[in-house]
Amino acid sequence: MPAVRGWYELMPVKRTDKTPMPQRDATDRAQDFDEVNEGYCFAHAMFEAERCLRCQDPVCMEGCPVRIPISDFVHAIAAGDLPRAASILRTANPLPAICGRVCPQESQCELKCHMAKRFGPVAVGHLERFVADWERSQPLGESPPPPWQSARIAVVGSGPAGLVCAGQLARQGYPVTVYEALHAPGGVLRYGIPEFRLPNAILDWEIDALKRLGVEFINNVIIGKTIALDDLFDRHGFSAVFIGTGAGLPKFLGIPGENLNGVYSANEFLTRINLMQAFQFPEADTPLKVGKRVAVIGSGNTAMDAVRSARRMGAEQALVVYRRSEAEMTARVEEYHHAIEEGVKFHWLTNPVEVIGDDDGWVTGLKSLRMELGEPDESGRARPVPIEGSEFVFPVDNVVLSIGTTPNPLLAKTTPGLATHSWGGLVVDEQKGETSRRRVYAGGDAVTGAATVILAAGAGKSAAEAIHQDLSAGL
Repeated sequence: MPAVRGWYELMPVKRTDKTPMPQRDATDRAQDFDEVNEGYCFAHAMFEAERCLRCQDPVCMEGCPVRIPISDFVHAIAAGDLPRAASILRTANPLPAICGRVCPQESQCELKCHMAKRFGPVAVGHLERFVADWERSQPLGESPPPPWQSARIAVVGSGPAGLVCAGQLARQGYPVTVYEALHAPGGVLRYGIPEFRLPNAILDWEIDALKRLGVEFINNVIIGKTIALDDLFDRHGFSAVFIGTGAGLPKFLGIPGENLNGVYSANEFLTRINLMQAFQFPEADTPLKVGKRVAVIGSGNTAMDAVRSARRMGAEQALVVYRRSEAEMTARVEEYHHAIEEGVKFHWLTNPVEVIGDDDGWVTGLKSLRMELGEPDESGRARPVPIEGSEFVFPVDNVVLSIGTTPNPLLAKTTPGLATHSWGGLVVDEQKGETSRRRVYAGGDAVTGAATVILAAGAGKSAAEAIHQDLSAGL
């Protein structure tokens, strides 16, 4: 791509400042599910890439779970060599367009950036997105060679861990088959993340890129029910299996009224909207009853996704209710700020104790207590303590619970010898990701519990390396 004359003159910020991400107006975007962030143009990307200090010790890479050679791809952008930048990214991470959008770079690679000590860090995530989007706009190159390895690999689950594992193994020449329980691949990337953060078109493009590598996707198959895990070896002839089934089982508070009509887990709420396209009802088949007042319980990224989706589904009042303070919030700062801009109200130090309903079984309110912070608990965070006599009721039509998830126990219960922790996560070797079953590997939320997309991607990449090494060594 040719250089832009005077591109640095187009930027409204100092050369030392982090280039802001262009985004749609909050009033407009809160009415639809179109993407919020608009992405860098070439001038933005060149300006930002030039901010990199070209460190002798590029510690930013230490903060990347998939170990992208960040300085190399940033320098390629600065040189105007976008094909090389795309090649560097794609080799290290099969999902750059996704990770550039949803990964918490501010607490990983960007946190390590030397520029962060005095100015804003280099916007690694924004640059990753820019390069990946440029790559999507280019004509497809030559088709990669067909798989040449004799050993066949099965991947269970098509979320970030499974997709990255499949992509890395396919590049090593292995025939890979991905089994997905739902009717479309993508796992949490499709059912859990709204289109205004990650458009399905982006996810589909990345999956199509894996298909071009020879990866086969089989949907509507539940390993452990439709097909036993042992049958993947005995009947289907796979040499190794990677489990990336995530943590899709929602947690509940156990308070009165959770079974009332109008109460959703965040999993169900977002799955109906994202996977089943309820925001397009009646053009889509799946309805979702969303009232004018919606309360979301929790403070993580999923809670932000749920409450911002509620606004787009017609809620005039969208609330986040969290028993701790803003300082203990676990959501990305960007998502928090976007939610505030879109009219979401936050009620910190507020603990729900009961969902109230009418005679017909529909939600009418959320009874809560005011809290104050006490001594740290086992997590190291200040423990919320109820304030006596502070009980009150939010009048609401819906309550969405976003307080965490755990791995589904089905696969472990139907697979002899597959060890789990007491809380349900699979037990694996920390170095290789191998489970208690030989040549059965696992990674992502199925092992760690609910975490981030990029940590799951990193686990998938590490497991792919271990599978290749073990198969090559005949282990």
